[in-house]
Amino acid sequence: MAREEAAVILAGLLLLAAALAGTPLFAVIAAAALLGFHAAGVDLSVVPMEIYRITETPVLLAIPLFTFAGYVASESRASRRLVALTDALLGWMPGGLAVVALVACAFFTALTGASGVTIIALGALLYPALRQAGYDDRFSLGLLTSSGSLGLLFPPSIALILYGIVAQQLDAGGGTVAIGDLFLAGLLPGLLMVALLSAACVWWGRRRTAPVAAFSARAAWTALRAAAWELPLPVVVLGGIYSGYFAISEAAAVSVLYVLVVEVLVYREVRPRDLPRIMRESMVLVGGVLVILGVSLASTNYLIDAQVPARLFAFIQAHIQSRLTFLLLLNLFLLVLGMLLDIFSALVIVVPLVLPVAVGYGIDPLHLGIIFLANMQIGYCTPPVGINLFIASYRFKKPVTELYLASLPFLAILLLAVLVITYWPALSLVLVR
Repeated sequence: MAREEAAVILAGLLLLAAALAGTPLFAVIAAAALLGFHAAGVDLSVVPMEIYRITETPVLLAIPLFTFAGYVASESRASRRLVALTDALLGWMPGGLAVVALVACAFFTALTGASGVTIIALGALLYPALRQAGYDDRFSLGLLTSSGSLGLLFPPSIALILYGIVAQQLDAGGGTVAIGDLFLAGLLPGLLMVALLSAACVWWGRRRTAPVAAFSARAAWTALRAAAWELPLPVVVLGGIYSGYFAISEAAAVSVLYVLVVEVLVYREVRPRDLPRIMRESMVLVGGVLVILGVSLASTNYLIDAQVPARLFAFIQAHIQSRLTFLLLLNLFLLVLGMLLDIFSALVIVVPLVLPVAVGYGIDPLHLGIIFLANMQIGYCTPPVGINLFIASYRFKKPVTELYLASLPFLAILLLAVLVITYWPALSLVLVR
């Protein structure tokens, strides 16, 4: 037993040192897994066997398909049509354009699965519009930086799918973790975040923005007609899943076909000759995620064999008896994690350790997934090293310290939402249970 414990400690030190040295994450995780299995006297062929095991997960096909569909949509003018439609429907109220920005960013992030893409793609469109409408510079920068990751809780978010795959491999005993259930579980918490930020924007806009134009039925109808082909996509995907017509992977395939027909043949904004480039760019992202996922499952198998989650739970329970205190500390840990790691790496590395411990405290795996992702998306824009702060600094050509100050009011609202999500499990589970 002492030998196994030494191997665990050595593997952890190796993981930390190599990661700090800039070694690719998949190589670090694979090396740690190989070292652990070798010290335990287990045949190292178990590592490639674990990597191969993920290919038997049918829902895995959804990740590259949804990602490709999102990248195709981002190459078209879909974002402009979405902004025009939401502006026509909501732009008449005080703070309406700010609410438009929130809704557009949330929808676009859910579709593409990457918050940085949202800031880059929509920033050039929304930032000048907000400034022209009378919103000051700090408010506009903070709004776009903090809303760039809002859509991670909305289907068909790749982060939700990845959490479901990792949780299914663990079989932690806290209940099933179906991808369709995760899609439902994220809806109300995601809407809560958008609603709280929207309320703040309306309150702010009542006093400080330029006068807004009255609602125009003609403008709304024109914008609705312009986006008529793209709006049915979420209905087709989610309706097909929950009606039983599609499995998750089949819904992803339908999404790809639908987006290709609309953007290539109907709107003709994506040229057929551009598709190989778009496919290559999207699959580079997917390839990185899947490689990390494969080696992480091998590492997770070793951690379970070495009873690391059970020992971690025993240690935490000896010092923290209260479930509420555990949830608070978990939130703090995940916020820091969101600043330091991208969400895909954090999911495959940390969920195998956190999920068994959370189940031991009686936390539903579905609820934990929403807590995890809600914290991670806030960590993206949390000073001092949240990745969205640096992306926004590059996109808007502003000092990153200016982005720190601009994001703080919005972070306070999002943290309030996370506390509600954390301590009110029914918000995440009511649609599922």
